Amino acid sequence: MSGENLLIPGGTILVVDYGGQYAHLIARRLRELGVLAVITPYTRVGDADLSKYSAIVLSGSHRSVLETDPDVLESARRILSNSGIPVLGVCFGHQLIAKTLGGVVEKGCGEYGRVVVKLVERDELFNGWEGEEYVWMSHGDCVSKPPPGSRVLAVSENGVTAALKIELKGRVVYTVQFHPEVSHTVKGLALLDNFARLAGVERKWVRNTYYALVEAELEKYRGVEGPVIAAVSGGVDSTVAAAVARKVLGDRVIPVLVDHGLFREGEVEEVVEKLSATGLKPLVLDERERFLSRLEGVVDCEERRRIIGEEFAKVFDQVMEAEGARLFVQGTTYPDIVESGGTVVADRIKSHHNVAGLPSWFREKYLVAEPLKHLYKDEVREVARMLGVPGYFVERHPFPGPGLAVRVIGVFTREKLEVCRRASAIVEQVLRRHGLLDKVWQAFAVVGDDKWVGVKGDARRVGYVVIVRIVESSDAMTADYFKPPYSVLDEVSREITRSIEDVTMVAYAVTTKPPSTIEPC
Repeated sequence: MSGENLLIPGGTILVVDYGGQYAHLIARRLRELGVLAVITPYTRVGDADLSKYSAIVLSGSHRSVLETDPDVLESARRILSNSGIPVLGVCFGHQLIAKTLGGVVEKGCGEYGRVVVKLVERDELFNGWEGEEYVWMSHGDCVSKPPPGSRVLAVSENGVTAALKIELKGRVVYTVQFHPEVSHTVKGLALLDNFARLAGVERKWVRNTYYALVEAELEKYRGVEGPVIAAVSGGVDSTVAAAVARKVLGDRVIPVLVDHGLFREGEVEEVVEKLSATGLKPLVLDERERFLSRLEGVVDCEERRRIIGEEFAKVFDQVMEAEGARLFVQGTTYPDIVESGGTVVADRIKSHHNVAGLPSWFREKYLVAEPLKHLYKDEVREVARMLGVPGYFVERHPFPGPGLAVRVIGVFTREKLEVCRRASAIVEQVLRRHGLLDKVWQAFAVVGDDKWVGVKGDARRVGYVVIVRIVESSDAMTADYFKPPYSVLDEVSREITRSIEDVTMVAYAVTTKPPSTIEPC
């Protein structure tokens, strides 16, 4: 969440965003601990009254400390010169503080994914930690020489400095190379809890505030006259956004579902039935040919996302004009924004059709309300439960806005799309059969241009390679691959190759996020 106007005296931590993919997740975890956390980009540190905050956290970044601009270093100097305010540096923040205080940072010592760290000195920051713990790393540089007067608290299994403690102007500065904010750092939340306690931060942030924030985003538009168009797809994000819009803005909210031909097998019919049962019966627009004809032959996924965003905007433009509407509501969440480079300093990983893919002309022509833009998926689900949204929507697996278009690698063809659709349905069916589908974050199949020689019906057959992807996560910012029983994988493979004539090989993806993303493109 951003905005320095949100402040609880004695109970607010400022998270300085240097463009890391997890900056908002730091704030998310702190709020989970009952601490109000607000975010500001490093470019605004010079204008902020730092004395208002109980503590400051410096985030990670896609940048290198060795190649950064002077404003970055100046922001760190200003933060460290403020006496009395405890500071925690995370990843890039760890390196930035070390360099600012006279340490040495070098390249060529990157660590990615799960890494073991060993505590070399006991400190209250690590209360509740064992001598060795798993953490999540995602860095290319490292601190090769700690700054004068600092103490090394932990090192990684690769010998990299993993944590520092620095006494500075009457207060303590901590830095960690790993990411305590991600769920895959096993004791990460305990570390953040310890830091907040050591900083003396009061716990006055309550979870009911999530819903108040969502409502407040829509209350801004109460005075906008005329119908309101709410984009729905059946996912929890768009369903919650539409439900809150209906509650705040009334029956003038019209849910609209655009069938772009990229949904899962049988999904449109099922979603329409379920939405209608909740009182959100959508206007359904069959635009399959429109989208698929534009996507045919397109190789680049970013171009596909742009095309889908453009076509969505054109479709909704027609609806808005036909209904005489000025306000458009969509279920954008924070992972959508951060991976689209939609924050001031974040690096773009992917453009999402409802963020970076939404053309500027649409936002200039209409008012766009995004009531969930500060929330993560688990928070959205919590709001859904508060609203009484049926479990069908709350527990559904996340599904990308561009749909199956981002699960077809290489040249986009209708044939590959249908292979992907059928294989994904089989993956879900097998997991559901074994009671595993609800235990994972996402489960789907991917198809690319690669072919594999096989034998079907005693004849040589060259078919597609299907990659099965099943992951565990809590917020989509990090993910680990699921380890199903081999018998389940065998069942998935056999059913896919038996049911889909054009598939001769099934593989399983065993890479975490990062370095991979959950979706292939």
